[in-house]
Amino acid sequence: MTRIFFLFNLIFFCKFVKMSDMQKEKLRTVRKMKGFTQQQMAEVIPTDVSNYSRKESGTVSITQTEWNKLAQFLEVPIEEIYEEEEAKIVIENPVFNDSPGSNVGNSGFSANNMGQITNELSIEIIKTMQEYIGLLKEEINRLKK
Repeated sequence: MTRIFFLFNLIFFCKFVKMSDMQKEKLRTVRKMKGFTQQQMAEVIPTDVSNYSRKESGTVSITQTEWNKLAQFLEVPIEEIYEEEEAKIVIENPVFNDSPGSNVGNSGFSANNMGQITNELSIEIIKTMQEYIGLLKEEINRLKK
């Protein structure tokens, strides 16, 4: 039950953001080989240069339409530049600490370590929440009687 409570708190008291930190090396390499600037690439999508830079560095995702436009502009097959997104969940502004004797507002995460949760843990969270939903349904049925 402690595990369920911990994960319940984790899900409902933290702000989750999907994030991709995988740099688009194939895209960057082809762009540089063809002699194009980030400004020129940004005009193709269309977006501003700072947003294109974030897309190329992997902090902002690239849509399928944008991949197609970029491949067409670079005159290469999309497979030559396309790279999968690496999805991660990052805890931003956590409001709990699981360690004994800690203050509620002190998360235990440093500014440098935002506490990334792996996909494996994400699956475990889903399973645990499904168990919790089952327990809540049982409790509802018990209270109805």
